[in-house]
Amino acid sequence: MNPIALTRQLIDIESTTGHEGAVAEFLARHLESLDYAVERMQVEEGRFNLYARPREVEVPALVFSTHTDTVPPFLPSREDDDNIYGRGACDAKGIIAAQVAACEELRKSGKSAGLLFVVGEERDSTGATVANQNPRGSRFLVNGEPTDNRIALASKGALRVEVTAHGKMAHSAYPELGESAIEKLLDSLAALRAMQLPENPEIGPSTMNIGIIEGGRATNVIPDFAKAQLLYRLVGPSEKLREEIAAAVGTLAEVAFVLDIAYMRFLIVPGIPTMTASFTTDIPKLSHWGRPVLLGPGSILVAHTEREFLAKRELMEAVELYVKIGTHLLG
Repeated sequence: MNPIALTRQLIDIESTTGHEGAVAEFLARHLESLDYAVERMQVEEGRFNLYARPREVEVPALVFSTHTDTVPPFLPSREDDDNIYGRGACDAKGIIAAQVAACEELRKSGKSAGLLFVVGEERDSTGATVANQNPRGSRFLVNGEPTDNRIALASKGALRVEVTAHGKMAHSAYPELGESAIEKLLDSLAALRAMQLPENPEIGPSTMNIGIIEGGRATNVIPDFAKAQLLYRLVGPSEKLREEIAAAVGTLAEVAFVLDIAYMRFLIVPGIPTMTASFTTDIPKLSHWGRPVLLGPGSILVAHTEREFLAKRELMEAVELYVKIGTHLLG
């Protein structure tokens, strides 16, 4: 099979989060044509994960996995001599193509691996959560995200926090009659920014990003509502940090922890260069699918950008690396 051609075919099927149905159907038909037993694992109306195994093996010990969804906007594929461009080139449609090709190479050598492609990784890991309720007996999970073809020692966790402040509306000419929710929120954010975040000597520091701020009614109205959405990248357990966040905000606002993805350490394979992933993956939500490995072609620095691309050389190297990992784990 041709991983470059398959990558372009996948890119050209729009599959932003929530709209993965068409690309999943294409993959299902493609894998069935390669004589895989394919299962559509329903997540919600119009959205499903794919689990595929070679027909000759009932329970593969190893499963390759990544996600079918992309961030918006949709960008069609193109290529030049060196690179493939388009939305999902490296995150993660090129990875899908490399994993399918690696499964075929392992199959030729008498080793068998399955494939698990899930929806919703870019938003809330809904597909991985559903898949974790339906494991198939694998002992190893090789997850694909852009790691520059280096094997990850660990990945940072993610803690998504909503801070909501309430106040009292009044005419802005008489601020003493109101209570500004925005001022409360600003004070809360100042306290959170002043916090000393945890550090891990092997991985580095935790980080915090204030991603969204909203609130207010009009410029001449004392605001009665304001909310901020924050994302912490974790280098250890979240429990103590959650307590410190709540204490820092105190009575100024309400704190809700809406997503908590654990910091993870992974298996490594001798002879493959290593890295640490500052981003999160579906792996914490796939704990029932086996001991995890994380590796994929492409750079996370161009994922989610208008210039997303994947070097053809890296794509083909990834096939070889996935085969090497599979051979090691199944050996």
